[in-house]
Amino acid sequence: MTIAARLAELGITLPVAAAPVAAYVPVVVSGNIAHVSGQLPFIDGKLVTGRLGDDVSLEQGAAAARACALMILAQVEAAGISLDRVSRVVKLGAFINSTADFTDQPKVANGASELMAEVFGELGKHARAAVGVPALPLGAAVEVDAVIELAAD
Repeated sequence: MTIAARLAELGITLPVAAAPVAAYVPVVVSGNIAHVSGQLPFIDGKLVTGRLGDDVSLEQGAAAARACALMILAQVEAAGISLDRVSRVVKLGAFINSTADFTDQPKVANGASELMAEVFGELGKHARAAVGVPALPLGAAVEVDAVIELAAD
């Protein structure tokens, strides 16, 4: 089954890849590894902002992390790389805008991790960091970056 067919089966439509907000490129391929810059969460075209432990619930945070993962996939496609070339999601880095006493960052990051497993199966299971931070660009609630191994095309 192709990844496009898998996405359709899951009822998932990828968002339009967001333009960079600063001096970087969204995806850099070195050898057979794609490094995807941190992606922010857009749901229904609107940036999810706020802070976990304050005005963003755990469920909203997990949905935001999932939206970041969808944007990662959109960025890979926008870079001209077929998602069928993904041979392994190696690592995700999840940054959660959270209060000092919020400690459920791993549960928030699960939104991104679970999406990758839904789409790629065993190949979507990865290493991960889930880090609480005091602020993110544009006031985003979550940001996720990725390291993805690619098969030769």
